[in-house]
Amino acid sequence: MPPSVPSLPRRVARTLRTSLFAQVLCALVLGIVVGKLWPDTATALQPLGDGFTRLIKTVISPLVFCVVVVGIAKAGDLKAFGRIGVKALIWFEVASTAALVIGLVAANVVGPGRGMNVDPSSLDASAVNETTGGGQLPSTTEFVLNALPQSFIGAFADNELLQVLILACLVGAALLHLGHTRVPKILPAIEQAQEIIFAVVGFVMRLAPLAVFGAMAHLVGNYGLGVMKTYAKLIVLCYVAAALFIVLLAVALRVVTGLSLWKFLRYIREEMLLALGTASTESVMPRVMQKLRRAGARDDAVGLVLPTGYSFNLDGASLYLSIGTLFIAQAVGVDLTLGQQVTVVLVLMLTSKGMAGIPGSAFLALAATASSLGAIPAGAVALLLGVDRIMDSMRVVTNLLGNCVAVFAVSRWEGALDLARAKKTLDGEETDPPQDGDGDDAPAVEPTTAETPAPGIPAQKPKEPAPEVG
Repeated sequence: MPPSVPSLPRRVARTLRTSLFAQVLCALVLGIVVGKLWPDTATALQPLGDGFTRLIKTVISPLVFCVVVVGIAKAGDLKAFGRIGVKALIWFEVASTAALVIGLVAANVVGPGRGMNVDPSSLDASAVNETTGGGQLPSTTEFVLNALPQSFIGAFADNELLQVLILACLVGAALLHLGHTRVPKILPAIEQAQEIIFAVVGFVMRLAPLAVFGAMAHLVGNYGLGVMKTYAKLIVLCYVAAALFIVLLAVALRVVTGLSLWKFLRYIREEMLLALGTASTESVMPRVMQKLRRAGARDDAVGLVLPTGYSFNLDGASLYLSIGTLFIAQAVGVDLTLGQQVTVVLVLMLTSKGMAGIPGSAFLALAATASSLGAIPAGAVALLLGVDRIMDSMRVVTNLLGNCVAVFAVSRWEGALDLARAKKTLDGEETDPPQDGDGDDAPAVEPTTAETPAPGIPAQKPKEPAPEVG
């Protein structure tokens, strides 16, 4: 007898039980429905999303520390790590500048704020202060100083990724300096801690559908869908400009590595949907790091480029800021000259680098840009209060893809990418778990304590490769 085919309800139930993508997608749709039908109840569901994000944030700093330390120690070359950092910063600056220019060109062509004729005196500037908490963006000097840790524990307690990266670089350099024979137990311990953290991430990810449901219900219930009609022209422009930038990312990825961005999107579809639902790229950072490593990027490249990109490579935010600046100017009837628009790009190139982790950072950057021009009333920034949250999806997708493309590009540039593994993984073929230090044209890795014990230390049984979390 031919095997019986499961009924449609059973197939659907099995998909919902086994596929995180299906679970998150259903939660996203259900959140929109609940937010639309019961807005008062929906606004009370925000703690579901906030709680999930908090749980994820607790493991980000230790995970970044472990990945970077292991990457440096296994690569065995601190100079190569420095080259990766320099190349990443160059890529970030070029990408974010391109995003700013695309945004300005799009806003000039479409003119989303033309004809609004808004009186700046009628706007409530205090609402912006409430959103930003009266804060301000750090100066260049403050930004550099804030990147330096004041204490080892404080960097982890405050989730300061740049500080954690610096500590990880110092520890990794110390391990290289001392050699595996002098501290034979440290590196295996850090590797085991990394495995534990990934296991914790797997547990927390089971709560992802609840987080997406709560965050989306709160968004629709609090802001409604009517705001999309009021700001339709601006919203459509931002999303079209983001789509154009993503196409450019796809071309850059194909030229530099030969990989397909669309296959990569399919590969991280669960993480992308979760980031959209929670409006946070931090919520998927651990999983994305793991998937990039499985796709052939070497540990040191993933550990340095991706976390650094969260502070330096905010492509989606750059697009939004450039379009938002011109939208405000057009709405209040200010015609910015070419010189003033060049000033906008230069100012935003600096202010966008200090935005990560600051409440209301987009409004602070817009206010700083308006003040530097001297032609746009600062209170006009309040025009974007009603639409800012709707732009989160665009910023999240563009920021996340921009950082992932940067990992692949810089890895290939430095010879830290296993292209054969990357192509097989993105094609959906099964691959063996990556070995630390693997990469295209990567230098040979010095054996660690796990393979070659120090004198007087008995050989250890090699560990079984850890299964993929999730």
